[in-house]
Amino acid sequence: MRIGILGTGTLAEGLGRGWARAGHELVIGGRSRARADALAERLGGTTRAGSPREAVTERDAVLLAVLWAGVEDVLQLAGAAEGTLAGTPLIDPTNAVEHGVGVLLPEDGSSAASRIAAAAPGAHVVKAFHLFAADQWTRVSAGKAPAPAPAPTVAICGDDAAALRVTSDLIRDVGGIPAVLGPLNRARQLEEVAGFVIGLAFAGVDPASAVPHVPTGTVSA
Repeated sequence: MRIGILGTGTLAEGLGRGWARAGHELVIGGRSRARADALAERLGGTTRAGSPREAVTERDAVLLAVLWAGVEDVLQLAGAAEGTLAGTPLIDPTNAVEHGVGVLLPEDGSSAASRIAAAAPGAHVVKAFHLFAADQWTRVSAGKAPAPAPAPTVAICGDDAAALRVTSDLIRDVGGIPAVLGPLNRARQLEEVAGFVIGLAFAGVDPASAVPHVPTGTVSA
């Protein structure tokens, strides 16, 4: 696939490395062209750097791998308001949360994903990759994940079936297992889970210890 990555940080590098290894063609676009050039060089292969607008043009999918504070700027640079992302799966791994606390920043009950969808008219937004730290994908892409470790389940949601399929394929390419939660109106729920995990982690508590193990098929109404 032809994948655009908006962002040059650790998540962009971890997922980008896995996707490049799977044979996908990547274009890296960030607010800093120098950092985009450097990341493209590290990823190698057919990966190249470009402007944010170039990174979203004629792509089969685009990853929005920037901090929440930078979302508006990079989407503006990509021309999202002009419809450059219309019809394109736009993967949203952002966490709009208060640092160290985990409280969601949108106070009106909306989700970060819905705000991104409003800022990129016509894009098929899929919430994904927001629950695991970036080094999860860096380790997997570098072949450093312990062999017995189970593959991480990546919960996703979105309104477009084709975009969900594309995102699911890209999750598998980096060693994950996709799990579709539902339409994009479930994104707030997924984002709250991230806030829960972040809040506990900063409080010194292992989030996994606060979630009961429920075997598949045992839940009843």
